[in-house]
Amino acid sequence: MAEYLLHHTIIFWLALAVIFAVAEGLTLSMITIWFTAGAAVATVVAAFGGDIWVQFIAFVAVSTILLIFTRPVLVKHLKVGREKNNVEALEGKTGLVTKAIEPFGSGLVKTGGIVWTAIGENQNFTAQEGETVEIIRVEGVKLIVKELEERTA
Repeated sequence: MAEYLLHHTIIFWLALAVIFAVAEGLTLSMITIWFTAGAAVATVVAAFGGDIWVQFIAFVAVSTILLIFTRPVLVKHLKVGREKNNVEALEGKTGLVTKAIEPFGSGLVKTGGIVWTAIGENQNFTAQEGETVEIIRVEGVKLIVKELEERTA
């Protein structure tokens, strides 16, 4: 009976590892891959005759540790997840004022070859034609800009 149970727990953990690996391949979420590793470790524990509760603890411990400590590093380096769209990518960039921005008013700013309506970050903001401004964010179809701070090289 013990050999039967041992054989089937190995198959169970291997099947679970394959399921998690396939799920990761389909989603690329960088979440289920850690459970794949946990199931692989539980398979090894089962192969060496570890009790089912030891297998389960190994699965949970390895999966949790990898998920908590390595996922953030890997996601950061692989840039997994949400990417900025073209509008969000404008944040932090500079633009050239092509029509003056007056207090309580709007003007025009050209950035990336496109002319946008722009307003200042506060109501008293002014920028003259030909000045360079920094884009803080995009609200609807308007750029919110501020005075360009000198950047050090």
